Amino acid sequence: MANDALQALRKDINEIDSELLILLTKRRRISHSVVEYKISNNKPIRDEQREVALLEKLISYGKSLGLDAYYVNSVFQTIIEDSVLHQQAMLQQNINPDIKGETNRVAYLGGQGSYSQLACHKYFSRRSDHLVELGCSSFFEITNKVETGQADFGLLPIENTCSGSINEVFDLLQHAQVAIVGELTQSIEHCLIAKDGLELTDITKVFGHPQPFTQCSQFIQGLENIQLEYCDSTSSAIARALETPNSAAIASQQAGIKAGLEVVQSAVANQVENHSRFIVVARKPMQTSKQIPTKTSLIMATSQNAGSLADALMIFKQHKINLVKLESRPVPGNPWEEVFYVDLDANLIQSNTQQALDDLKEVTEYVRVLGCYPSESMTQVEVEK
Repeated sequence: MANDALQALRKDINEIDSELLILLTKRRRISHSVVEYKISNNKPIRDEQREVALLEKLISYGKSLGLDAYYVNSVFQTIIEDSVLHQQAMLQQNINPDIKGETNRVAYLGGQGSYSQLACHKYFSRRSDHLVELGCSSFFEITNKVETGQADFGLLPIENTCSGSINEVFDLLQHAQVAIVGELTQSIEHCLIAKDGLELTDITKVFGHPQPFTQCSQFIQGLENIQLEYCDSTSSAIARALETPNSAAIASQQAGIKAGLEVVQSAVANQVENHSRFIVVARKPMQTSKQIPTKTSLIMATSQNAGSLADALMIFKQHKINLVKLESRPVPGNPWEEVFYVDLDANLIQSNTQQALDDLKEVTEYVRVLGCYPSESMTQVEVEK
């Protein structure tokens, strides 16, 4: 009887969970109608004042039902962010009708279980189109597939909170004929994974991509008598660990489970908060609505004269444009010359951005816009009337 009672309770919970999913689907459908109104009436996607008032009301009501504030806030923050991201995706499809299609072919580094695959699923879950995954063995292969039309989009990791900028990608952007059309941040949770039954003391070799090795350097330095072997992707590292006796790989727990591997040790990264920022590239640039937060990325080269970089940066201040990233990279074949990669909180269709670019061309040797795309910050924007 006790087991029957437990099964009955679980059946009730399953039914409630199904009802919750139906309600979430209904909520998302209504939010789609909301974005249609916002498009017609030139309203910003996010209304932070309303969201704060809504959360306060929900938290207060939740307390009256016996739910703690943190739980209610966490659940509804997730729901609100999901709504905002889907509304932004709908808005982008509305002003870029060419991106609507039945299929999205996306090229990314590695294969099943790679962090790039997880990021791919996260970003393209906002679209209703069918997803075709194209695993690649190098960043160059990703951009090449986009340039030649074999892929509609490419996904490139560009920086990490632990190991910093991914220079190979910055260098590739100097010459690749692609445009940045989106960005996202993916949480990175490195684990040491191996075949079932292996202990840390049994492992003699660890496979991994260079970036995870860098991000887990403190853990790796503490390992004794273990050989490191570099792979072109995390999924390749997992495959090598499966076929090599007494070996392990650095990868995510999800990837390990999918491959049939067990976690030997979790949380092996140098920093607990470890995130990678990815950019999404396409063959052609896209227009970004003024109703959502936007970034513009560009590459510029200044003269070798004293103060030339300062003159260029001052232009952004003069036009009240926030500079959020500045990265210098060497110019291949030109010793001691550099180009600067710049991220701006700006939209190309705004008049101050266009004027800033015109002024920038007057004080630089070279300017190339890499893309104008929705920012993942999801902050509220002031819409020009």
